[in-house]
Amino acid sequence: MRTVGVICVALLFAGPASAHAAGSADIAALQVALRGAGLYQQTIDGSAGPGTRAAVQRFQAMKGLPVDGVAGAATRAALGRRGGPSYGTRTLRLGLAGWDVAALQFRLAWHGFPSGSIDGGFGSHVQAAVRRFQAYSGVVADGTAGPQTLGLLRGAIPRSPIWLRDPVARGTGDRFGPRGNRFHTGLDYPAAAGTVVSAAGTGEVVFAGWDTSGYGNLVVIEHPRGVRSMYAHLSRIGVSRGSAVVAGSTVGRVGATGVATGPHLHFELRIGGAAIDPLTALRR
Repeated sequence: MRTVGVICVALLFAGPASAHAAGSADIAALQVALRGAGLYQQTIDGSAGPGTRAAVQRFQAMKGLPVDGVAGAATRAALGRRGGPSYGTRTLRLGLAGWDVAALQFRLAWHGFPSGSIDGGFGSHVQAAVRRFQAYSGVVADGTAGPQTLGLLRGAIPRSPIWLRDPVARGTGDRFGPRGNRFHTGLDYPAAAGTVVSAAGTGEVVFAGWDTSGYGNLVVIEHPRGVRSMYAHLSRIGVSRGSAVVAGSTVGRVGATGVATGPHLHFELRIGGAAIDPLTALRR
């Protein structure tokens, strides 16, 4: 018999998760389940806001359940295969689906290893993300999420160990975190094409050229303590591989190359392969 679990997901009215802290993986899994039922179209952010509560209430009314807006055992059971099993109750591998897989995807994303759409299905993209996380964590990278991997994903979200500065003298747009049913791995700076993009800190340019994965014209700088900063969608690159830079050095110009809907800088930080929230590094 499939185990749903007895965890009650209480829904309180709250704002979206901050840029420095993930929302609840269980609430994210609930949002995925409600989205699958056609009742929730907002961001999978793990935040128990009014939209999530209203979707739960609509679902409960449809199923003839007490309409209390709380996703207890009866509500989760009524969600069918999307309502369980609970995270940590089974080993997750290719081909599985359910609540725990959605929670896994959400945790992977916040730890810097997004796997595409957060949809509750353990496909090849999730398997690849699990492998990358396992390699980063120093455990056997077999792409199967057993107790050790699931436990590691309950740990603290990586933060930057160094301070950096804003690469563009403009306000920010989209931040690091959930966006729709996917995950945005950087910080966007909307700015006019041609705006100067500066190095966020001292380091060495380890990549300067065209990236085929969607970043377009891209510069990558290696900083102390293993931190790498990435400057994507540039209209023009102003440095070459091997160049030494300091904070404020011009590395390029804002553009919309690669997969971009308009001129902006996509600024990303990584450490050991994991994407980390740039706001944990920026001294303002």
